[in-house]
Amino acid sequence: MEPLKIGIITQVRVTSTRLPAKVLLSVNGRSYLEHHLDRLGRTGVPVIVATTTNFHDDVVVEVCTERGIPVIRGSEDDVLSRFAGAAREHELDGIVRVTSDCPLIDPEIVAAGVDRWRSENDPDLYISNCLDRTYPRGMDYEIFSAARLYDADANATLTADREHVTPYLHQNRSGELRLLNLPWSGGGSQYRLTLDTADDWKLLDALIQDFDATRLSCAELVAILDAHPELAALNAHIEQKKLGE
Repeated sequence: MEPLKIGIITQVRVTSTRLPAKVLLSVNGRSYLEHHLDRLGRTGVPVIVATTTNFHDDVVVEVCTERGIPVIRGSEDDVLSRFAGAAREHELDGIVRVTSDCPLIDPEIVAAGVDRWRSENDPDLYISNCLDRTYPRGMDYEIFSAARLYDADANATLTADREHVTPYLHQNRSGELRLLNLPWSGGGSQYRLTLDTADDWKLLDALIQDFDATRLSCAELVAILDAHPELAALNAHIEQKKLGE
């Protein structure tokens, strides 16, 4: 039997609302998008970028083309259709969904999730590490089958389901879908290692410039924030946007 073909699809757009063009901001001579793609590249799993047809995202295509990373372009608001299109174009059996505002996502954590999903060999299994929050924000991933993605693409009608890709899978699921959360005991669930606001940017800049954070694991990043509460305080007040906002 052929091994399951799994790919990481990361969604990228320049026209973010809270911090416009955030993925193109640079630190240590590289954009946050490049740092994000570097981290994903270390998983050993193929990476595909799903961006929009908006001309502002032409620069995203340029960055990816220079790195040899495939790109699919589609609707700015219907992100679910973008994912389904990417999965079909690359003939994936399984999809790892991540978002580009996670420049320090830990490749070993993602790879471990992929290994678990592959070993289960169950197209009705949805795996995530954020169904219950045990990791810092910025380490999140979801893994599910292409069959489930195509079903969602065909049947999801709510705007929020199409914008946020996976709610239809895990909230409107039939009885066959099995949800599995992969938690960890390393702490740090209160921390934000994501890039959504100017204060998130301040923290990430400090971690990368002063601690070489792009080389560090999630556990090492949490240890730094535990030891430096003044850094964690930079974005501790930020509230995560809710679905539909």
